[in-house]
Amino acid sequence: MRLLDVAAVLDRERNIRTVDPEAEVLKELDDNDASYAILSHRWGKEVTYDEMTGLSVMNPRKRDDVRGRDGYQKIIESCKQAKKDGYRWLWIDTCCIDKRSSSELSEAINSMYRWYRNSKTCYVYLHDIDEPAFPAKQDFSRFGKSNGWPEWFSRGWTLQELIAPMEVEFFNKDWVSIGAKKRLTSKLEDITGIPEQVLEDGLVTWFGERPCTAQIMSWAADRKTTRVEDRAYSLLGLFDVNMPMMYGEGSKAFRRLQLEIMRISSDHSIFAW
Repeated sequence: MRLLDVAAVLDRERNIRTVDPEAEVLKELDDNDASYAILSHRWGKEVTYDEMTGLSVMNPRKRDDVRGRDGYQKIIESCKQAKKDGYRWLWIDTCCIDKRSSSELSEAINSMYRWYRNSKTCYVYLHDIDEPAFPAKQDFSRFGKSNGWPEWFSRGWTLQELIAPMEVEFFNKDWVSIGAKKRLTSKLEDITGIPEQVLEDGLVTWFGERPCTAQIMSWAADRKTTRVEDRAYSLLGLFDVNMPMMYGEGSKAFRRLQLEIMRISSDHSIFAW
């Protein structure tokens, strides 16, 4: 996997006009060996791989545009938090994957659950929370489009990003910590329907076996993705299956997912979906 060098990113930001244009901010490492933090967030106006790697050689106007985006500030604040927590490396999906390469994107999507699982900690950035505390109850006046909870909880990709990492810390829009997964399991079960045992231990250790297919599908049922295909692709790791990405196939992606699950599993609860 390709990881951000936290110190290099922050040093470049402090000395953006004088930094060595050849200085690297990303490095290829083995996720089984590297000690890294990882970010989970709702996408907005983000920074791509080529923009992140080419920032120091951009013309000033373009560079200022990139640095002014909310997505860039997420990168900088995530790096600051990682440095504070003692991590040299950080992974962020927006800028650590070169999405111009279909093979690299496919590899990343098929590896993503493992990457979140192998991270030392996951930072969940809740962009729509102002308060210095985790929401205590549903608020449809604020989060009417996401069942009364922060939008992060309504997205397809964030399901695996909540379950896979052993350590998860939530932050509000100002990067104030508002709670950790291990201390919020009861509330998170209320929000997501995921049992506390799964939130605490992950899928494979839940009473010695995995939850049935229908139960995992139920956790994802009301979640949304921007691309139709991502409803299926975002579930690959949760079912421990792999398949190539074929953007443009639409709802056929979910059918392919079902076939892959049936190929490796005798769990007949899949027929409920």
